[in-house]
Amino acid sequence: MPDLQELRHRIDAIDRAVVDLLNERTTVAMQIGRNKLAEGLPVYDPVREEEIIRNVTASLPGPLSAQAIRRVFERIMDETRSVERRSTEPSDPRKA
Repeated sequence: MPDLQELRHRIDAIDRAVVDLLNERTTVAMQIGRNKLAEGLPVYDPVREEEIIRNVTASLPGPLSAQAIRRVFERIMDETRSVERRSTEPSDPRKA
């Protein structure tokens, strides 16, 4: 059985990997935001967000429940949407 310190090191490594993946996801979302802006589409797309939730909860092996994963992804999408909006706003020359 791994000791506490080993387990904590594993958690730390997993957390770093999760952050890397979240940053990668956000970078792609920013690209999507620029595409939406060019096409005149809104940032918020509730149909797509429900599709994402369905995709990530479709085959859960556990131990997290579908409701827990839904809450996590709702938060991820909320934060990503915020970055996406900021990345598509016209820059204010007074803030430069």
